[in-house]
Amino acid sequence: PYKYKEEGGFMGYIEGEDRNQIILFPESIDEYVSDNNSIRIIDEYIKQIDLKKLGFKRAANPSIGRPPYHPKDMLKLYLYGYLNRIRSSRRLEQEAIRNLEVIWLIRKLKPDFKTIADFRKDNKQALKKVFRDFTKLCDKWELFGKELVAIDGSKFRACNSKKNNYNPKKLARHLKYLDKKIESYIQELDHHDMAEASLKKPDAKAIKERIQQLRDRKERYESYQRKLKQSGENEISTIDPDSRLMAHNNNVEV
Repeated sequence: PYKYKEEGGFMGYIEGEDRNQIILFPESIDEYVSDNNSIRIIDEYIKQIDLKKLGFKRAANPSIGRPPYHPKDMLKLYLYGYLNRIRSSRRLEQEAIRNLEVIWLIRKLKPDFKTIADFRKDNKQALKKVFRDFTKLCDKWELFGKELVAIDGSKFRACNSKKNNYNPKKLARHLKYLDKKIESYIQELDHHDMAEASLKKPDAKAIKERIQQLRDRKERYESYQRKLKQSGENEISTIDPDSRLMAHNNNVEV
């Protein structure tokens, strides 16, 4: 089992679960988010939209012989990213693996960043329509915040008195502002995807090597501690055991 080395005589910490423990009765995915979590509204909203009417295309799966991802699942992922200022396909890929809200929202699906980016490329205009409609809906229902509804960094004050009244000019201005913010978000996604395309992601072998290097370094330092304790000396040289640190012109030399 996973255990930390006891230090300083402290005992009685809350212990996490053993990663190797086999769970006979796995928890329900629905338990990942509370009943009052606003993420459930995204789920219900996407369930009810007409993909064909909006012009969405299928999301391809690069794995040969496997069916594509459902556009509604990809759309849920993008809408979550839009509301939470997630600015790249690689980040969305990571959230699908580590974020319990996203795991709940797309039911443990794990599309890779290329699939995510391609879906945006193939459905850019349809995505903008959904972002715009959902933002207006959040504004109307005062979701994702009581006093201020914050979406993609834009703040729309909650409906109260004259804020609830619209004339054609005000509506046009409001929609123009929304379109501008949505277009800015899409451009940011494109920009970050291009910037991250040149980054090399470490593979499993490289990660294992780095972990082993950290363990080796720790073991080496612990051996130095033991030698110091056994020798009773104040310092140890890893090259020449007989060398000592000496002060020379205010500098420390071996």
